[in-house]
Amino acid sequence: MRSMLTATLIIVATGVSVQAQMTAPAAAGAKPKQVATVPIRPALQSPADTANAMAQAERQAIQSDLAWVGEYNGAITGEVSERMVAAIKEFQKGRGGKQTGVLNPQERAVLAETAKKRQGNVGWKIVTDPGTGARLGVPTKLVPQQSSEVNGAKWSSSTGTVQIQLSRRKEASPTTAKLAEQEKKDPSGRKVEYAVVKPEFFVLSGTQGLKKFYVRGQFKGDEVRILTILYDQATEGTVEPVVIAMSSAFNPFPSGAQISGPPPRKTVEYGTGVVVSDNGAIVADRQITDGCLAIAIAGYGNADRVAGDKDHDLALLRIYGAHGLKPLGLTTGSAQSGVEVTGIADPQNQAGGAAASSVKASITQVGSGNELALSPAPALGFSGAAALDGDGNFAGIALLKPIIVAGPPNAAPAAQAALVPADIVREFLKSNDVNAAGGSSDAKASVVRVICVRK
Repeated sequence: MRSMLTATLIIVATGVSVQAQMTAPAAAGAKPKQVATVPIRPALQSPADTANAMAQAERQAIQSDLAWVGEYNGAITGEVSERMVAAIKEFQKGRGGKQTGVLNPQERAVLAETAKKRQGNVGWKIVTDPGTGARLGVPTKLVPQQSSEVNGAKWSSSTGTVQIQLSRRKEASPTTAKLAEQEKKDPSGRKVEYAVVKPEFFVLSGTQGLKKFYVRGQFKGDEVRILTILYDQATEGTVEPVVIAMSSAFNPFPSGAQISGPPPRKTVEYGTGVVVSDNGAIVADRQITDGCLAIAIAGYGNADRVAGDKDHDLALLRIYGAHGLKPLGLTTGSAQSGVEVTGIADPQNQAGGAAASSVKASITQVGSGNELALSPAPALGFSGAAALDGDGNFAGIALLKPIIVAGPPNAAPAAQAALVPADIVREFLKSNDVNAAGGSSDAKASVVRVICVRK
């Protein structure tokens, strides 16, 4: 009879040994054969598998760096995708390397360093908008000119080739679908080439005249916040990676950020004051000078706030021992239709400068009361500026109103700038024993920058 010989086959696969029992006929008295070890090549791991084994923060960093070098144009979420793998291969191809879809340590280091240099080239900086609390990334070297507007903020290049706008508004029962449709049509002439509309946000991009545009919008309750980027098509190679980075960095509703109401008071706030006597009396905006640890008049030193008028938001400041002051003549003017407002804009609005400038504004009466609204509102820094009529006579003090978004969604927007008439200003000064007789008609020589420093 034949006996059966039992042999053990060891299969080696991906580092795990598996034993299988085999039986084979053997002649009587035959010796058992040696155990056979058969090596099996480990299963190949895909680039996606390798990426998924990383921490999400590292995947996000890779996506961000790939975007900065111009190879990736997807959402920077850390989620692995074919687009991400393809971008890695393109980066490897550009360096003459093997297109594996997986970065080796040397390639990862080069990618990070290249992205860092490009961020530095455009002045990439994460900023918080004081009016909304929204956080966003801004290429400060591409858009060095910053201005605060009634319902948002704006950054732009000196020639306007690149413009970034952060806007906020109230809207009844908003949805991303409805908001996206509005942005497609306003302004007219937009041609949408790419659109993503999800319940929590929407993205649109395309062309707007000779420029390309990118819009990302979100809402919370009835508060809408929209980031818009406009740039000349000739700058696409430089700006496109920045747009992707801005989209990823945009956080319109950070935890704890204010959704409505006036913005928090700034640590340092700038306004305009009008010199009304040669012994150091200056009339200014009461709200600008509220809560200040110190008040300074640029070029003259510290000032004291000696009086305030809460009803009309006027403040009386005084500096001591100053020379060369040029009081403004407060002769009564007629401001029935329009005025010229002279003040000193916020340093951010004039690239750090401190020059006095003038803008024209029309006047309208608000409701049935005596409040006079100015339109358009002057720039930040102009609150407390002098307003003169068409004949160069004193018409009053211009005040900017705090930005307030709260209120009924369909209510008419509140006036953002007001005029305190000349007779009220003169009465305020008289009640505080300021003799404002005489003076010049040169408003630019009579206005000063008021600086409030808060804790």
